[in-house]
Amino acid sequence: MMAMLKSVSLRCAALLLSGCMLMGLACQAQAARLGDIATFEGVRSNPLVGYGLVVGLDNTGDQTMQAPFTGQSVTNMLSELGVTIPAGTNMQLKNVAAVMVTAELPPFSSPGQKLDITVSSVGNARSLRGGTLLMTPLKGADGQIYALAQGNMVIPGISAQAAGSSVQVNQTSSGRIPGGAIIERTVPAQLAEQGRINLELKDADFNTALRTMNAINNAMGQGVAVAQNSRVISLAAPLDSASKISFLARVQNIDVDPGVVTPKVIMNARTGSVAMNTRVTLSRAAIAHGNLSITIDSNPIISQPNALSGGQTAVVPNADINVQEESGALNMVSGEADLSQVVDALNRLGATPNDLMAILQALKSAGALNADLEII
Repeated sequence: MMAMLKSVSLRCAALLLSGCMLMGLACQAQAARLGDIATFEGVRSNPLVGYGLVVGLDNTGDQTMQAPFTGQSVTNMLSELGVTIPAGTNMQLKNVAAVMVTAELPPFSSPGQKLDITVSSVGNARSLRGGTLLMTPLKGADGQIYALAQGNMVIPGISAQAAGSSVQVNQTSSGRIPGGAIIERTVPAQLAEQGRINLELKDADFNTALRTMNAINNAMGQGVAVAQNSRVISLAAPLDSASKISFLARVQNIDVDPGVVTPKVIMNARTGSVAMNTRVTLSRAAIAHGNLSITIDSNPIISQPNALSGGQTAVVPNADINVQEESGALNMVSGEADLSQVVDALNRLGATPNDLMAILQALKSAGALNADLEII
């Protein structure tokens, strides 16, 4: 069964990386839409954050003795609802968890629109699966409340525990609520108020900035665009609102041949996904990778006293811990390998997506991975 799962993981990883390779080749062969590689100055989202409570958990919430802020939060919430808890009461709650709620307020959003939110445990809750987030105000950097969040959790991971043993697949202490927040306040945005607006490239590159300036001037007229540096291109925009929107829409639809793509590897630590573009290469390196397997079983021992000794039968906790490390073969990667060789080399190691993340981080630390490594 484990061999089958490992084989499926390998096929998924190979398919994912091969797909990324094909997509990268397609992107390299085609010009990019300017709206996809650049943004207008001031058109940005704003982060929101809030503190709240998730209730309705199946005995997987915070242990209030170890996370006293959860009990204090419950007491304050009940007090606001008219329920008084006597002082000194020790509430042994297991179905409540203290959480942090985060969201991104998109530009030009209006009151009444809904946002997707991320809910993450801040205590020692084992899982938020099946929980409901109570109404939580979301604040911006200025301390103002911009949205209110509430709803039922969607958890991607699974966990189970019985008789002292446990198993967990992916993350269960955080999840999302699609459309879980309602916007209550907008952020005012000024768009080309003085007749000029800056176009900002997502990836700074002098070649791309020069090609963008020339493409805009060819389409909109000479002198409309002036490159300020490797990222910013200043545009002369109309003053009236209707002409301004039409001008910005035309600029967004201009095709530009971008410069050489920066080699980059993206890893999702929650799901184990790994993606890389076609510019990723490996320098000459040696890789040894052995999986470390730890198994913990609970085997309680029954202690029986001797006859007429006056003692009592007791259960003594006992646990067997086995640590096993598989042998790791030393594999050589030839100098300046391209993406297909990288994929083949990692598959020869029998790497799962989680193994790939560990291997790529080690290669980056060793200076053998010629790419930016980004963990999301």
